[in-house]
Amino acid sequence: MPQFATNSHRLDPYKNFKFRVKWDGRAVAGLSKMSALKRTTEVIEWREAGGPSIVRKLPGRTKFEPITLEAGLTHDTQFMEWADQVNHPQGDAAMSLKNYRKEVLISVHNLQGAEVMAFKLKRAWVSEFQALPEMDANANAVAIVTLKLEMEGFERDGDIQEPAES
Repeated sequence: MPQFATNSHRLDPYKNFKFRVKWDGRAVAGLSKMSALKRTTEVIEWREAGGPSIVRKLPGRTKFEPITLEAGLTHDTQFMEWADQVNHPQGDAAMSLKNYRKEVLISVHNLQGAEVMAFKLKRAWVSEFQALPEMDANANAVAIVTLKLEMEGFERDGDIQEPAES
């Protein structure tokens, strides 16, 4: 069975450098890296008293790992604006209880730039924000800002279909 339904000629998996992250209908500017999208289900082990010496395993709680976004330092204030909605520098009264959780869309693209799949993060919010990296006058690197997002789940967007590749 071919790995790609529409493009049965395709053998290569998608590359990890063609992606886009959006929230509030706006793509994140200067995004260079994103950590893995991952969920983990705990294992509950139990053994029946008087039964065979076999440990049985059941699924327990499922948790969704936070993701970290890294972007080059620019004048775009999107990371800081969202972080301020969770923990505002002017105090608790200034935080946004209505807007601090967001739906985040992560889309994967093929080499031609066509969207091939997307994932929606549910009820994401900022748990960590790094406004400036460690600075080093002797380094030859891009200044990176980071945003750590917590979420309550993710799902694949079923509306995105594999595009035909020419």
